Amino acid sequence: MGFSIGEVVKKTGLSAHTLRYYEKEGLLPFVTKSSSGLRVYTESDLGWLTMIECLKSSGLQIKEIAQYIKWFQIGDSTLAERVEMFRKRKAAIEEEMANLQIVLDKITYKTALYEEALKCGSLDTATNLPKMQKLKKKLFEKPTDFDKIMDQVG
Repeated sequence: MGFSIGEVVKKTGLSAHTLRYYEKEGLLPFVTKSSSGLRVYTESDLGWLTMIECLKSSGLQIKEIAQYIKWFQIGDSTLAERVEMFRKRKAAIEEEMANLQIVLDKITYKTALYEEALKCGSLDTATNLPKMQKLKKKLFEKPTDFDKIMDQVG
């Protein structure tokens, strides 16, 4: 069963312009055209679109995704390159997640601190509460310059 570009737009939420761009950039080499020249997408093509969007969300550039698709088309002789691409991307995402966790911890602390300050009526009082000191220590065993600056600016 085939899908028109309009049906794919409805199914995926991607624009027709994006689909044409992906095709132009070599990301959809499997899409066929009808005898009248209209694109005909298959379930497999929809799977590729899902993968392309995942890879984009992971931080890969269009040219990197195109390279991955070329490697896929070449076959098993490119397995090592594909594994390496995914290992590097996984490591980058893990690093980004660790950095985001630090940011989340800081935001969590500041939210709790300001909520406590609202209850106490004073930021200085809230900052010096044992439970806030304990939370800060728990979240930031090794205070950074950023932590000190945030405390100074309130």
